[in-house]
Amino acid sequence: MREIDRITIEDIGIPSMVLMERAGLSVVKRIRERFSPEQPVTILSGGGNNGGDGLVIARELTRAGYSVKTFLLSPEDRLSKDCRAQLEILKKLNIKVNINRAPSSKDMKGSVVVDAIIGTGLTRELRENLIKVVRAVNSHALYVFSVDIPTGISSDTAQVMGEAVRADETVTFGLPKIGHLLPPGAEYTGLLHVEDIGFPEMLTCSESLMVELVDEDLIEGLIPERFLDTHKGDYGHLLVVGGSVGKTGAALMAARAALRSGAGLVTIALPEPAALSLMGTVLEEMMLPLPSNSDGTIAKEALDGILDFIHKKADVLAIGPGLGRNTETWQMVRELVRLSPVPMVIDADGLNALSEAGLDAMKGLFSKVRSPIVLTPHLGEMVRLTGLDKTEIIGNRLQVSRHFSEDTGCVLVLKGAPTVVSTPEGRQYINSTGNPGMATAGSGDVLTGIV
Repeated sequence: MREIDRITIEDIGIPSMVLMERAGLSVVKRIRERFSPEQPVTILSGGGNNGGDGLVIARELTRAGYSVKTFLLSPEDRLSKDCRAQLEILKKLNIKVNINRAPSSKDMKGSVVVDAIIGTGLTRELRENLIKVVRAVNSHALYVFSVDIPTGISSDTAQVMGEAVRADETVTFGLPKIGHLLPPGAEYTGLLHVEDIGFPEMLTCSESLMVELVDEDLIEGLIPERFLDTHKGDYGHLLVVGGSVGKTGAALMAARAALRSGAGLVTIALPEPAALSLMGTVLEEMMLPLPSNSDGTIAKEALDGILDFIHKKADVLAIGPGLGRNTETWQMVRELVRLSPVPMVIDADGLNALSEAGLDAMKGLFSKVRSPIVLTPHLGEMVRLTGLDKTEIIGNRLQVSRHFSEDTGCVLVLKGAPTVVSTPEGRQYINSTGNPGMATAGSGDVLTGIV
C-alpha cells in the first residue's frame, strides 16, 4: 500500500494534501454517522501523515459543531511536511492544538477518541511514552476510531508492537491491510471501513498485488451460471475416499456438503463394514464398499478398485475425512495421490498419511503426481506437514503458507482465523468470513466437500 501511495503522489501527480483531506473527511463521515455534535471528541495526532489526517479531522469536526480537544504528540520541528501544513491551517483558524503534550485521563474520559498517532509506517515497538498514551486510551475512551490502522499494530505482519490501541472502528484507505485481517491485529481493528480516497483503480486492482481479500464480490464472479437445459451429469462426479468403522460421519458430511455446493453426483468409497452401517442413512449419496483391514479401515488392496472407479466415473477426488490411522491405509493413500488422474482435495487423515512420510518424501511424491492437489490443513496438521513450530506458523501465516505452496506445487488452504489460500504461483487470498462458532467437529469435513 505504501508503494501505491508513492506512485499516486510522485508518478501520477495527485497531491498528498488532496489524499490527506479526503482521508480526514472519510473519517469525519464515519464519526458523524455514529455520534451527534453533543458528544465530545479527543483527537490524538502523531507527527507523521497519519497525524496530519487527525488534524484534518479536528478541523472538520470543529466546523461541524463538535467540541474537540486536539493533542499533537510531537514537537513542531519533527512534523512531516503535510502534517506541519495542516497544523498551520488550524493556527490560522484559531483552532487550539495542544502541542507536544499527551492527554490526561480526564481529557479522554467519556470522550470519543480519534487515534491518528501512527499509521502503516510502524516498524519497531512503540516508545514508552506512547505506550502510556495507548494504555490510557484503552482504559478511558468511550469509543475509539483509528485512522488507517490502530496505533501499535504492524500493517505488514498484524503483530502488536509493544502495545496497541483497541479500536471500535478503523477507517482505512484504498485497500485493507494485512494488519487488519490477521490476528492479533484483527482483534484490535474493530469494525473495518475501507474508503476510496482517490487511489487510481489501475493500482488498487493491479495484477501485481499478490494478496487479495475474499469477499462477496470476488466469490460472485467465481460461481458459474447454470443453464436451464442441464442435468446432474453436467456438474461432475465426486469420489470421497474416507470413513472407517466409528468415523463414517466425516465422509458423509463431506459428501453432503459437496452435493449442497453443486456437485451433480457423489460416491463415498469406504470400508465394507462402515458402508453397511451407512445403508440406512445415505440418500442422494452413493457408496463404493472397499476391502477392509481388521480395524475397519480401508485395506491397501482397495487401490485398484478405487482407480478403476475414478477412470470410469469420477471427475474429482476427496481423500481423508474419517479415514483412520492405519499404516497400510496411509501407504495406499500416498500411492493413490501419485496415480490419480483427476484433481484431488486432501484433508484430515489424508494429510496425516502425507506427513508421516516426511517433508522431503512428500515433496518427492508431489513432483510425480499427475493432477492438481488442494491441501486443507488446520494448524496442527500444518505443524506435522512442515515440521515447523506452532508459534512460528501463527506468527508468519502468510509467509509459511506461500513458501509451502510454492515448494510443493499444491494449492494450500490453511484453515484458521482467518483462512488463507495460497497458490503455487505465489498468489494468496484471505477469507473475510467465518466466526468462532465454526470451531466444532465436522467443519473441516464440510469444507472438504465444498472445495
